[in-house]
Amino acid sequence: MFSARRSHGHDGRFVLLGSTALAIVGGLLALRRRAANYRLEGRTVLITGGSRGLGFLLAQEFSRRGARVAICARDPEELERARAELKRRGHKVLTIVCDVSVQAEVEQAIERVREELGLVDVLVNNAGTITVGPIETMTAEDYRESLDTHFWGPLYAAMAVLPDMRSRREGRIVNISSIGGKISVPHLVPYSSGKFALTGFSEGLRSEASKDNIKVTTVCPGLMRTGSPRNAKFKGRHRSEYAWFSISDALPLFSISADRAARSIVHACVRGDTELVLSVPAKLAVLLHGLFPGTFASVLSIANWLLPGSPGRTTEPQLGRESYSALSPSFLTFLDERAARRNNEIR
Repeated sequence: MFSARRSHGHDGRFVLLGSTALAIVGGLLALRRRAANYRLEGRTVLITGGSRGLGFLLAQEFSRRGARVAICARDPEELERARAELKRRGHKVLTIVCDVSVQAEVEQAIERVREELGLVDVLVNNAGTITVGPIETMTAEDYRESLDTHFWGPLYAAMAVLPDMRSRREGRIVNISSIGGKISVPHLVPYSSGKFALTGFSEGLRSEASKDNIKVTTVCPGLMRTGSPRNAKFKGRHRSEYAWFSISDALPLFSISADRAARSIVHACVRGDTELVLSVPAKLAVLLHGLFPGTFASVLSIANWLLPGSPGRTTEPQLGRESYSALSPSFLTFLDERAARRNNEIR
C-alpha cells in the first residue's frame, strides 16, 4: 500500500512537471509567433552608418519590405551617392548627416526622423570604424575612436528612441556588433574593444527592455564581403596589413555575402531574435572559444606570428585604397572588389 501511494505521488509530480514544461514551451512558441508577425510595412527605420557597405544593403532590404527608411552618416557626398543609387533601385530614403560619436547630433538626427517620417520603430546601430595593425602601432586615440563609434554612438541612439518605444510598448533595436565582439583578434584590438563593449550593452539592454515589449537583437557577423576594406585604416606595414585583411574578407569559404547577411539581419529583427551570429566559421569559432578558451587563445597567438611584424612604433594610419600591393587588389580579392562597386564603397 505504501509503495503504491509513493508510486502515485511520483506519477503526480511527473505529470505536474511535464505540464509545466509544456506550458512554458507553449508560451515561448506563442511569443515567437507573435514576434514573427511583426510587420515592417509602414514602419520607420533609422540605420546609422547607412551610406555604404552593410548599412547600405540594410537600407535597401528594409525599404524592399515596405518600411520608411532613414540613413545617417558623416560624409554628405557619400550620403548623396547612396540616396541616388537607392532611388535608382526603386527605394526612397531620408538622408541625414550625423556623427554618432556626438550625442547632440544623434538626438537631432532622431528628431528629424520623427518630424519627417514619424516615431522610430526600428533602430539599427550599424555605424562602425576599423583600424588594423599590431598593438604597438596603436594609440589611445585609436581605442577612443572605436569606443566612441561602437559603444557611445549606439548608447546615444538607444537612449533617444527608448522613451517613445516604452510609451508605445513596442520597438526593435538591432546592434551590429561583430565576431570581434566575442573573440578578440590579433591586429584588431581597438576594434574588438569597442565591439565587446557594444555586445555587453546590447545583451544587458535586451534583458531590461523586454518587459516593455522592446526586442533587442545583437548581431555578430564574421567576415563579410561588403567591399569595406578599401575604406578601413591600416597601421604599421600598411600594405601587408591591407593584403591579409582584404584577402581574408574576400574568400568564399571564410566570408559571407553581404546581401545574404542583410536579409538574415532583417529577418532576425522581425523575429525579435536575441542574437544572430553570421557565417558557419564564425559560429564554429564562438563554439570552440567557449569550450576550449586556452587552446583557442594559443591558436590566436600562433596566428599573430603569421601576421605582418610590427615596426616597433606608432604609425599614422593609411586607408586601404592607399595601401594597394601586388597581392591586393588581385584575383584573390575579386569578390570583395565587386561588392565594393555594388555597395557604394568606391568614391
